[in-house]
Amino acid sequence: MKTISFLRGVIFGVILLHAGHASAQQGSKRIGLSDIVNGTFRQNTDVGEMRSLPDGEHYTAMNKERTMIIKYSYRTGQPVETLFDVGNVRECTFDDFQDYEISSTGYRILIIREKEPIYRHSFRAEVYDYDVRRRMVKPLNESGKKIMIPTFSPDGRMCAYVEENNIRIKKFDYDTETQVTKDGAMNKIINGAADWVYEEEFSETNLMAWSPDNEYLAYVRFDETDVPEYSMAMYGDSYYPYEQRFKYPKAGENNSKVSLYSYCVETKDIKALQAPLNEEIYIPYIRFAAEPSQLAVMTLNRHQNIFNLYYANPKSGVFKLIMKDENKAYIDCDWMKAIRFSKSGYLYVSEKDGYAHIYQYSPTGVMQRQVTSGNWDVTQLIGKDEATGTIYYESAEEGPLRRSVYSIDVKGKKTRMSALQGTNSASFSSSYTYYVNHFSNVNIPMRISIHEAKTGKEIRVLQENAVLQEKLSGYAFSPKEFTVITTATGEELNAWMVKPANFSESKKYPVVMFQYSGPNSQSVSDRFGMDWEQYLAANGFICVCVDGRGTGARGEAFRKCTYLRMGDLESRDQVAAAVALGKLPYVDKDRIAIWGWSFGGYNTLMAMSVGNGVFKAGIAVAPPTDWRYYDTVYTERYMRTPKENKKGYDETSPMNLVKNLQGKLLLIHGTADDNVHFKQSIDYAEALVQAGKQFEMHFYRDRDHGIYGGNTRMHLYTRMSNFLFDNL
Repeated sequence: MKTISFLRGVIFGVILLHAGHASAQQGSKRIGLSDIVNGTFRQNTDVGEMRSLPDGEHYTAMNKERTMIIKYSYRTGQPVETLFDVGNVRECTFDDFQDYEISSTGYRILIIREKEPIYRHSFRAEVYDYDVRRRMVKPLNESGKKIMIPTFSPDGRMCAYVEENNIRIKKFDYDTETQVTKDGAMNKIINGAADWVYEEEFSETNLMAWSPDNEYLAYVRFDETDVPEYSMAMYGDSYYPYEQRFKYPKAGENNSKVSLYSYCVETKDIKALQAPLNEEIYIPYIRFAAEPSQLAVMTLNRHQNIFNLYYANPKSGVFKLIMKDENKAYIDCDWMKAIRFSKSGYLYVSEKDGYAHIYQYSPTGVMQRQVTSGNWDVTQLIGKDEATGTIYYESAEEGPLRRSVYSIDVKGKKTRMSALQGTNSASFSSSYTYYVNHFSNVNIPMRISIHEAKTGKEIRVLQENAVLQEKLSGYAFSPKEFTVITTATGEELNAWMVKPANFSESKKYPVVMFQYSGPNSQSVSDRFGMDWEQYLAANGFICVCVDGRGTGARGEAFRKCTYLRMGDLESRDQVAAAVALGKLPYVDKDRIAIWGWSFGGYNTLMAMSVGNGVFKAGIAVAPPTDWRYYDTVYTERYMRTPKENKKGYDETSPMNLVKNLQGKLLLIHGTADDNVHFKQSIDYAEALVQAGKQFEMHFYRDRDHGIYGGNTRMHLYTRMSNFLFDNL
């Protein structure tokens, strides 16, 4: 049995990764729950949107009142020009706005107002066309109805959008509107926009793409007719509830039938583009590459372990297979979305050597070189400066807890761009002349700065969160200590620990374990955060978060070892970590609790069911309770279908393990959760009843997966805190 010494030699323990983390802040003020819920310790990241303009020297941002769009200089930070002002344009009927889009030429700006959320990412909104040269604004569409995904053509002379599931095109030069599709219908046919499961699991809402020569608009059509419909009761303030209905394909059920089309702007002809595949496929993303004849069509088979990249000619309909990537488990769709196309070819991140690394391909799909290599993961492909050939990326090569930004030039010389150790991310100007670096670590709140891309030289600091740092100095708390917990089976799991400010090794403390644990997630990282754990620590708890097997930034083998048995190793690792923690001299092993939200809630139920009583209490918020209830794309990526993997589904279902659950349980769910349906908790509660298991349950009326709005969050965290106070 492998062991690691803990500070003074206690077995099963902790390696400090930051010197001095164990020392408490010297202020006297005690952290209250309202400090956590109301954002007392929230980092200020408000530096404006900083949307790069095509010249790469300037960016745009809305003012705080959301009445103007202002152009700024990257180098000086000074305003250069006001591009839009509600008080200084002709025929403006509104006082403010929420968002905007600027055409490539800058001659037209879309002003977006009155956003109406649909699901996690999608929304409908009022959209206005602002003619910069005439200084006049008017509704984009003739009907005045709210629309979705307005998309400029490359030359900025047209805009495609979706209205009531149909695609329309506005031609600005002629002030005309053309309806491209006419078969769109709620819960039946969607043109150009994504259905629920594509939006949720592929993080894509726009399935339209303009050709570089502006002659064709390609789009995906969803036929949802055969997808089972889910209905949720919405209670509102009236005497009678109403139903919200939407198409939701659960594991093993029918997906939308997807098909691909191209629309010729000149002739108004629509052509079906038939991918050369017989099996059921997903088309998560479409993009045009460098040439008008190269519509990049990215497909996944239903198992999501075969990714085909095609170039389709929108005029002839001819498909050509450019690249094929296969995996014994599954392909990470985020890397498909991150592909960068240019005239010199494209960049793609693959796990073919066991870690996520960047590969460079020619325009015809010939692999030219592996850009990065090593026993570490690339975590973001930022892009390529076509002028110099330099490639920029973010990685975990300093260790899974940290992120740094790097560049690699055409000769393979690698340069670390980020100077500070912790978590860094960068966004570059369109010309790759400048980048904005976001940095924090466990002790330092967010620091945002602008740098020269060529040298990495810092030009100016946009935000240092000095106010937050001063505020923190007045509170008594212990920062997170990073740890490695070695389980009885020899697994080394990254973790953090937060102790009470007045911690004493001579006392015994109850422990609350935080976790999410979902595939490729990461909750233990060197970044700043002050959350509920600090309130619990202020009330005498030790709080611990453990990233078990299946989590990210530790290579493909660690990430995908949970394949086909999602929830098995993840829950057993939490149990093993709890057993290890219970051996520490200052931990009361009989007072350990676990909690989590969404996948973390699911894993809480699993851990309490396989833990043989190691957890005295647990809180599960919005938990999946059987993977058969969850959607096709997510679930089948990791589990395949229930028909193919019945044993895997059965053995990782809290519903089937309910008789083994031990410990006090609080079950929480929002009744309007369109993601993890309220039915999952209702059915689990019934299983608990029939098994003779007593439990507590709290639901929140008309709240979705995030459970927020009004006083909801304060009520939620008060409820959870009191449950732990009463049961530990």
